[in-house]
Amino acid sequence: MPRVGVANPRVGVANPRVGVANPRVGVANPRIGVANPRVGVVNPRVGVRVADVLLLAFDTATPVITVAVHDGERVVGEASGEGAMAHGELLAPAIRDAMAQAGAAMADLTDVAVGVGPGPFTGLRVGVVTALTLGSTLQLATHGVCSLDVVAADVQVEGEFLVATDARRKEVYWARYGAAHVRLDGPHVLKPADLALQHPDLPVYGQGGQLYDGVLRSAGEAGAPRAAALAQLVVSGHAVELPLEPLYLRRPDAVPQNVSKRA
Repeated sequence: MPRVGVANPRVGVANPRVGVANPRVGVANPRIGVANPRVGVVNPRVGVRVADVLLLAFDTATPVITVAVHDGERVVGEASGEGAMAHGELLAPAIRDAMAQAGAAMADLTDVAVGVGPGPFTGLRVGVVTALTLGSTLQLATHGVCSLDVVAADVQVEGEFLVATDARRKEVYWARYGAAHVRLDGPHVLKPADLALQHPDLPVYGQGGQLYDGVLRSAGEAGAPRAAALAQLVVSGHAVELPLEPLYLRRPDAVPQNVSKRA
C-alpha cells in the first residue's frame, strides 16, 4: 500500500508524508526533472557544476546585438545579430537562442546585466527597458555597465589606451583606461580629430578607432562590446556598475518642434 512507505506513483519517489525524501527540500526538482541550479548542484542540462547565479547579459549600444548566459563559472550560451535600426526585432530572438543553448529557462535566471551605453537612443532604450522588465517580472538582480568598459575588458595591452565607438554625426564616444583596465576619464563624445589632439600617443580600440583609422591611432582590435565580456565583468566583481538608465551623452537627432501660434 502506498500509504505505508512504498513508492508513490504520482511523483515516482517515496511518500514524503511518512519521513522519506521530500522533493521540495533538496532532491531533483520534479518541475524540470533536474537538480535545481540555484542551490549549487550539478545541472545536467549544461553538463557543468553551477553556482548560485545564472546571469543573462546583453548589449545593444552598437549595431551589434550581443547576448550571453553565464553560470557563475563560464559562458554557457551566446547569440548575436546585427542591424543598426533592428535592435527591437533582434534582441528577443537572440535571448531565446542563448537561453536554449544554455539549456536554461527564464525562471532559472538570478541576474540580468546590460550595457547602458553610451550609444544611439533606439538601441539603448531597447536594451535597458528589456533589462528593467526582466528584473521586475522575474525578481532578478540587475546590473548596468558602461559599454565602453565592456570593450576595454577585451583589450590585451599594458599601459594607457582609449576605447572609441561610433557616435554618428562624425563623432565618437570615448573613454581613457589605465592599468588593470580602470577607466580614468570619460565617457565623452567628441570629433575624432579633437580626440587625436588630446591623446595623440594613445592606441584606440573599438569600432570608432577602426572607422576613423588615419585620424586616430587605431589598434585594429576589440570591436563591438561582447555580452560574454560583460557577463564575466559582472560575475568576477570587476564591473563598475551604473544605474539602469541609458547613457546618452547628448540630445537625440529628432526633437519636437516648437510651433508658435498667432494670437
